Amino acid sequence: MSQSYNRGLIEDFGRWKEFSAGMWAWIFHKFTGWMLIGYLFTHIAVLSSSLTGPEAYTNTIGGLESLFIVRVLEVGLLAVAVFHILNGLRLLMVDLGVGLEAQDKSFYASLVLTAIITVASVPTFLDGVTL
Repeated sequence: MSQSYNRGLIEDFGRWKEFSAGMWAWIFHKFTGWMLIGYLFTHIAVLSSSLTGPEAYTNTIGGLESLFIVRVLEVGLLAVAVFHILNGLRLLMVDLGVGLEAQDKSFYASLVLTAIITVASVPTFLDGVTL
């Protein structure tokens, strides 16, 4: 005869507070990886407009670049890509045995560097956009 267990809630949201920096790094790395894969499909869809001719591609790119929301999404894409790259380098160093004691600090450093690079690039991305 099998016993029944009280498994509680399916998801206990209080446990998120207990996550270490390593768990957050893993979650963010997975999330940014999926975001980059999603962007890849969007990128291919936009590039496919060039199959109908150079004018269609130029019109598509011109129309997209004039939209404020697209520029904001480009800043988000930069943040996602920069974090994914920096965290990947951090993981490479950890796998090589470099900085094993400072994994938390290197994760926080990658977050801060991502924020600095993203904020510094905002004027460049928003230059010439019409609201």
